[in-house]
Amino acid sequence: MHTEYYKEYSPRLKRDMEFKVYGHGGKPVLVFPCQNGRFFDWEGFGMLDTLGDYLEGGKLQLFTVDTIDTETLSLVGGDPYTRVRLHEAWYNYIMEELLPRIRQINGTGQDLLATGFSMGAYHAANFFFRRPDVFDSVIALSGIYDTNDMYNGYMDEVVYANDPCASLSGMPEDHPYIQLYNQCKIMICVGQGAWEDLLLAGTRRLDEVLRRKGIHAWVDYWGLDVNHDWPWWKKQIRYFLPNVVGQP
Repeated sequence: MHTEYYKEYSPRLKRDMEFKVYGHGGKPVLVFPCQNGRFFDWEGFGMLDTLGDYLEGGKLQLFTVDTIDTETLSLVGGDPYTRVRLHEAWYNYIMEELLPRIRQINGTGQDLLATGFSMGAYHAANFFFRRPDVFDSVIALSGIYDTNDMYNGYMDEVVYANDPCASLSGMPEDHPYIQLYNQCKIMICVGQGAWEDLLLAGTRRLDEVLRRKGIHAWVDYWGLDVNHDWPWWKKQIRYFLPNVVGQP
């Protein structure tokens, strides 16, 4: 399988940032790791085998990125004002520094699919709902989509911009993004088994906001045996991907 590794300096974050590319072409997919995870986690947990036919067949090209969660979302004892502004700098690194590189490497000119599991699902949804002019699809599995627990209830304009439940709730009914969302593929999924309780509640909160705003999304609740773990995420992403790129 075609694989490339990159380590490039980010002026916004003032550090080197790493990412990997898997596949030789096709739909560009921005992949976020789970909380505090790394850009190589999808490879380590066997996701390349799970998606091998899509990658080898040129249907998908994965761009697996690093977060700085340990300094932002996960730093629960830190000052939320500072943490969320560092998170915003990371968001701008992705959008203004990494995205042009993705377009250059991918070369297809297609809009992106955003995806991730657990905290990666929050990141994927946050990027998608902030920029439906750049992302035309999202597959978010086992995520929480508000920031109450992340910042201990703290709210300001930067938190608001990074809180899908809050920012969508406050979006005017005639906002042009709502029409854009309804031209996109939005897939949100959660299980109801072990370690999914908080994620189930978080998914239901987002589901309610989307319904209230008339935003069309496929929100899927899987069974009581479906746990918060990689074997189920592998099954789920195989289930949802054909809705974006067809069969491998």
